[in-house]
This record gives sequence, C-alpha cells and structure tokens, in this order.
Amino acid sequence: MTKHTYRGKLAYDGTKYAGWQIQPRQRTIQGLMETAVYNVTGQEVKVLSSGRTDAGVHAHGQVISFKVDTEHEPDVLCRALNAHTPFDIYLRNLEITRDDFHPIRDAVSKRYRYIMQPGPIMDPLSLKYTWSHPKAVDLSAMRTAALHFIGEHDFASFEASKSDRKTTVRNVMSLELLEYYENDARFITIDIRADGFLYNMVRNIVGSLSRVGTGKEKPEWILEVFAACDRKRAGQTAPAEGLYLMDVDYGET
Repeated sequence: MTKHTYRGKLAYDGTKYAGWQIQPRQRTIQGLMETAVYNVTGQEVKVLSSGRTDAGVHAHGQVISFKVDTEHEPDVLCRALNAHTPFDIYLRNLEITRDDFHPIRDAVSKRYRYIMQPGPIMDPLSLKYTWSHPKAVDLSAMRTAALHFIGEHDFASFEASKSDRKTTVRNVMSLELLEYYENDARFITIDIRADGFLYNMVRNIVGSLSRVGTGKEKPEWILEVFAACDRKRAGQTAPAEGLYLMDVDYGET
C-alpha cells in the first residue's frame, strides 16, 4: 500500500461536542474523525484541521488532512468514513493532496459567519444555532461600526484573555452584515473574512457590535477599543452556538 496525504472538507453540528480538539473524557470532532479513520483503515493517524473550533461551534467548510496507507480511492474512503461517524458530522469530499499540505499553515484566509436572532420575536427552533439576543438592534449602526474592523489592526482587545500568540495583528478583508426574516423572527448574519483569527476574536467582535446595535455605544467606540489593547474594554463574548466556520481559502486557482 502507498501512504497518501488526504484533504477533505468537513461539516458538523457542534452542539453535542466539546469542540474540535481531542480532550480527555470528552467527545470531540477530531477524536471521532480519528476513530473513524482507524475503524476503516486499522491505522492510528492524527487528523489536522484548519481551525480548532470551540465547544458548540459549527462548521460548513472545516478543512482537514491526514496521512494513511490505503488503496481506497478518495470517494470510497470518504463514504466509508461517513459510515463510521455520527449523522451530525459529514465529510463533504476527500482528495489526495501534496504530502506537505497543512490546513493551517497553507491557509490564505478563513471566513466565519455569526448569526444573531435579535428580539423581541423569537424562533425557538433556532435556539441552538443562533444567538437569541433579547433586545432589538440597529443594523445601520452596527454596519457603521463594522467598517472600523476592515484592514490590518492589532486585535488584542478582541482576543480572549490570557491567550498566547506571537502577534495579535490580523488583516480583516471583509465584514458584511445582512438581515432576513423567517417564521416572523429577525435574523442578522455577520460574515467576516481575515488572514487569521485570534482565540474568540469573532465572538468578541460580535459582542462589541451588539453593544453598538443596542445603543450602549456609538460606532466610533470601536476605535477606542482598538487603541486600548485591553480585552476588558470590548463587548461580551457572543455565545458559541451562533458561530460557523464557512470556508477556508488556500489561494488556489
């Protein structure tokens, strides 16, 4: 048999899991994927991902990779792995890639989506997949505040406390807010693409935008938060259930 490096796109509902990364005595996406590979091939492998999503966070386009000795064609291996994972984890596709491919290091940008469901009308069937925000928000004010995030900035104020990164500078390429209505409830999607994300960066940005949306702060307050480089100056961390990893760009044509 020949060892190949496989690359795939994974979707999952993070509601029942303790996040991506393997943790003792916890059900995680990585743990279940590695178990599935072992059940299909008999080999213990490490499954890498483009991002370590937290407990409760979902994904439409998580990119994974692993190396294994097998003669299975990628589509056959993909179906076999799906047969050995729960229904809320689904491998969309699988392909053989170059041996030095790394889903984190090779990424050019990632796009996350956050979904808010601001009050007062609520859709109870969306509770596990949106932030059921109790108050109405001003979308126009939030859009004005969102403009301050575009470009290269020091996002230290929007990183979880006590995180350890070499640099907190990131480049946000786009940040778009849209709204729609479903079952009489209002939803707001917040799509953000950047060259990288700090721990809880998206959820802290959303929490800060919500302060602007409810009128607690003016849109220009975001500039003060940036200047402070202090997590305590930003808004709350928005709940995990509203966050989705949508796609990862590798600069390929």
